[in-house]
Amino acid sequence: MTSDRAILNILKEQINTYKTLLDLLNRERVCLIDIDAEKVEEISKEKDTVVMRLRLLEEERMRLMRKFAEDNGEKTGINLEEMGKLTGDDMFPVLRSQLLSLLQSIEEMNKFNNVLVDRSLRHIRTTANFFSSFTAQHISHVTGVLLSKET
Repeated sequence: MTSDRAILNILKEQINTYKTLLDLLNRERVCLIDIDAEKVEEISKEKDTVVMRLRLLEEERMRLMRKFAEDNGEKTGINLEEMGKLTGDDMFPVLRSQLLSLLQSIEEMNKFNNVLVDRSLRHIRTTANFFSSFTAQHISHVTGVLLSKET
């Protein structure tokens, strides 16, 4: 397989994996809204695995692109747009566009989920402060003393 074909295959695999990540973020959003902590934790573990896979795919893509540049007499690295021009393959700009769109969607979903997490934490803090205001008034601050109200 030529290196440009290998790069196209890696790009397609990256796109599929980014779609998986976006799906996980959508599921996470639903679980955050439903306040399903166990499911959020499960999805978080799945996201870690997907992100690791994306990291490996990106490293392989960069390696293949450096090799392609060297093989074609390019002294500096090349980007996907330049790959399309050099190879005459219209798939490179198409896949680049898909990647950019997915990355933008992932960024937006991450921001939205972050807002949900922040609101949940603020609600938990407010509730904890509310309950601690009641207990602070009725419990002795002396340690080691057992109070009993038996009659």
